[in-house]
Amino acid sequence: MPQTMAGQPLTQQPFAPQSPISAPAQLAAAQQAQAVYPQQSLGTMQTQPQAALPQSATSPVFVSAPALNSASAAAPMPTDSGEVMLLGTYTPKIDAKGRMALPAKFRTQLGPGLIMARGQERCVYLFPQAEFRRVAMQIQHTSLGNKAAREYLRVLLSGAVDQTPDKQGRVLVPQMLRDYAKLGSDIVVIGVGTRAEIWDKKAWEQYLADNEQGYSDIADDVLPSVEW
Repeated sequence: MPQTMAGQPLTQQPFAPQSPISAPAQLAAAQQAQAVYPQQSLGTMQTQPQAALPQSATSPVFVSAPALNSASAAAPMPTDSGEVMLLGTYTPKIDAKGRMALPAKFRTQLGPGLIMARGQERCVYLFPQAEFRRVAMQIQHTSLGNKAAREYLRVLLSGAVDQTPDKQGRVLVPQMLRDYAKLGSDIVVIGVGTRAEIWDKKAWEQYLADNEQGYSDIADDVLPSVEW
């Protein structure tokens, strides 16, 4: 059998180094790779072929920044006391079953679940759940060594109920709380920042009349450090 200069049979020649690939062959190979991995440009496939390799099952998955931003924008915002700002005065009605339609502007901020409780001056408090939990925990810590705080916490929590609005945005005001605040069918709902309050309409009008006159007079005592 004929042999090469290295003494190897001619049948072993395919293992010898191959000649350089011509430019047309390189272009054809790049075009084929582009068809398989369309996200890579031809130039990228020629200079950095390893970037086009598919990820293995154990490779980390990277999400682009736009995808992260869109996902976070779609996620619902948590109900946090710092984000709640309930404002305004509304005059819904309480029907014969004790149901009240929440003001439309309050529904999103109060969240899918809310807490009703006895308030000061014979009103009913409406809290977002997160805000009520924050207030109750603060009173809980204080009440360990404070008799007045313990008594306040008992009255607050014993009269607190959680409510979920129905599809029409209505909530049931329990009879216990209606009796406490002397609520009839005509009521007023006011926003007080991190909570709302339900008042009997006549009681609220009287309260407002009694306190509007001194509103500007007490500002210096109540808000000494606020700049207007």
